[in-house]
Amino acid sequence: MNQISEFHSLINKLIREQQFPSTPEELYAPIEYVMSQGGKRLRPMLTLLACDMFGGKTEDALYPALAIEVFHNFTLVHDDIMDKAPLRRGKETVYKKWNSDIAILSGDTMFAMAYQYAVRTQSAFIPDILDVFSKAAIEVCEGQQYDMNFEQQDDVSIEDYIRMITLKTAVLLAASLKIGAIIASADKKSVQEIYNFGIALGIAFQLQDDFLDVYGDESTFGKKNGGDIVANKKTFLYLKAMTFADKDKARQLHQLYLDKGMNPQEKIEKVTAIFNQLEIEKSVKSTIDWYYQQAMSHLDHCTAPESRITLMKGFADQLYQRNH
Repeated sequence: MNQISEFHSLINKLIREQQFPSTPEELYAPIEYVMSQGGKRLRPMLTLLACDMFGGKTEDALYPALAIEVFHNFTLVHDDIMDKAPLRRGKETVYKKWNSDIAILSGDTMFAMAYQYAVRTQSAFIPDILDVFSKAAIEVCEGQQYDMNFEQQDDVSIEDYIRMITLKTAVLLAASLKIGAIIASADKKSVQEIYNFGIALGIAFQLQDDFLDVYGDESTFGKKNGGDIVANKKTFLYLKAMTFADKDKARQLHQLYLDKGMNPQEKIEKVTAIFNQLEIEKSVKSTIDWYYQQAMSHLDHCTAPESRITLMKGFADQLYQRNH
């Protein structure tokens, strides 16, 4: 078993071992339900990999890594309420399976649990971990608010969008890495570089999600293409297209996103056709590659054994090459 598989197994084992209270059932059953659904476990993996990269003890990072995973799942529970999403990972969301009140309370409880897990490590690390964790939690909420604001705005810029996904997605990946580095007692410069690596990687990760929604292989992506188009989400592809389009094309695209009654498949085909005419696929791929290379450059400035940096690069490359 390679190290990445071993870390993944450690995280899943720790999650399975958690004994959530049985009463009140309505509060804790949704938490058990959410945490048992699996997933990539990307964020706790990054914590363990960063700790290992800088020569730390994996066991000291396990519960802080779990804290990040519980927090991440809390954000999904609350996001699903705001989005009125019926499904998550192919299963009913907590909001749909129970109701929004229960989803709010269970999510709040997960948020509190995340802090309980975060402090289960050596006491010397706790102040810095809580500082990083709290800052990330606030920024994720800021990012979610910007995301909701953008649904009502017509003047969202590419810079605005990058700022939003930095807060909503990238900062938690970066915080996951920074916490692992702190637990390993990495030098200050390396702690900052691994954080910056996470920011660039997180932006590339989200842009890849935007890209795959339109251009992904449905058989491997696991869902039908064009979901963001049907939902009228102003993703990076839409914003890039609006910067490339002439007045006529921009007006067409804007009208398509305003039309909420159009047949979904027809809408996807028309929007995708405009994207293709403007060569958006090539442009977005180039941007994703730029952020990925930025991430790699930060990793190269970390003080750590080359073999361990190579392991982190290998994991990042898996994310970069992913098709789902």
